[in-house]
Amino acid sequence: MNIAQFQKLIEDTYGTKDRKRGIESTWLWFSEEVGELARAVNGRSSRENLRHEFADVLAWLTTLASIANVDLQEVASQRYGQGCPRCKAIPCKCEENRSRVYHC
Repeated sequence: MNIAQFQKLIEDTYGTKDRKRGIESTWLWFSEEVGELARAVNGRSSRENLRHEFADVLAWLTTLASIANVDLQEVASQRYGQGCPRCKAIPCKCEENRSRVYHC
């Protein structure tokens, strides 16, 4: 399944409920899931739970994108389709900056 297919699946499954809940409340759910993932990444759960939390975060992120009318596959391709958005290299050749550790 690609990103667009996953976004459509989540939209078809939960879209009506998600739009009724709204973006602010959905953001809170997403934030809670990110917290659960953080605990799982820090080794406080089983491998299976870690996988579960990654899937939940992806689903809630997808929900937020759908509510905001953002096509995740399109924006991911535009931003990262050529590699690093800053240096355009694969792998990234940018110097690591402590204020922006994860992505350039």
